[in-house]
Amino acid sequence: MNNDDKVSYSKEELVRQILQKDKDLKGSNINEELMHELISGKISKNINEADDENSTLGQRVADKMATFGGSWTFIISFCIVLTIWIIGNAFVLSNKAFDPYPFVFLNLVLSCLAAIQAPIIMMSQNRQSEKDRLTASNDYLINLKSEIIVEDLHYKIDTLMEQQEENTKNIKTLLNTIEELKKNID
Repeated sequence: MNNDDKVSYSKEELVRQILQKDKDLKGSNINEELMHELISGKISKNINEADDENSTLGQRVADKMATFGGSWTFIISFCIVLTIWIIGNAFVLSNKAFDPYPFVFLNLVLSCLAAIQAPIIMMSQNRQSEKDRLTASNDYLINLKSEIIVEDLHYKIDTLMEQQEENTKNIKTLLNTIEELKKNID
């Protein structure tokens, strides 16, 4: 077994040890395939791109409507429309108003708007929650990968230090042998 085989074997063992600690602590559900991905380093994902690729037309529309419904543009334009509706029906079209005071039709429109807008915003929030869960899961895997890399670096540094100590001992032994040989020659 060459040195590279030893390092890859130690990485796998290191990953297994870290994952075993993780399972003992939290009941993790990391499988063999994920372990191999951790070893090979293919973990990082862009959750937003993956989520955008898998979203349906309805989900994208819900996200856009929730984004618009929670913006100042919507609030200001909604206030302008309400003001025009009320002024138009109460003063300008007072004799021929299509929705005279107490604005029953306006109440119906606002109720319908609220009835449609609330579920759309909730759908978007549910999607955002799912995206947050995926992001947290991805962050966990990236942190786990970083921990594995750090542990592997510690292992390699320890191995190098052991080799350096061994080399230092060998050099001292060689120097002592050379000194003895010099004394024997003289």
